[in-house]
Amino acid sequence: MPRTAPMQQKMDKPLVLAKAVINTATYLDLPKGKLARVLGLSAATITRLYANSYQLSPDKKEWEFAVLLVRLFRSLDSIVGGSMDDARKWLAGENAAFAGKKPADLIESTEGMVRVVTYLDACRAVV
Repeated sequence: MPRTAPMQQKMDKPLVLAKAVINTATYLDLPKGKLARVLGLSAATITRLYANSYQLSPDKKEWEFAVLLVRLFRSLDSIVGGSMDDARKWLAGENAAFAGKKPADLIESTEGMVRVVTYLDACRAVV
């Protein structure tokens, strides 16, 4: 009897990223309007994303912003030990590392998102 390779599930990357973004937004208490600004999408498109009738495109900037947002979540979650309340407080609080600005406000711009993610990655890597 011939042996067959185990079936490999084809991963639907846009669906996986969409779910990760929605879960991240929920975890960090990001309203849909703010999520729209972070990803550079319209509020209507975000509503369709939540309804699973829109998929993020790997060929557009929205994909890169979505990946950065999930990376922000992963780093912050690691730093706060999984505490959703602490993650939300950190994101909404003024931060001396960002000249007193709130990370939640900074992540609406490309430069701000990169600054926040870089900061969190550096903090997480401290041994």
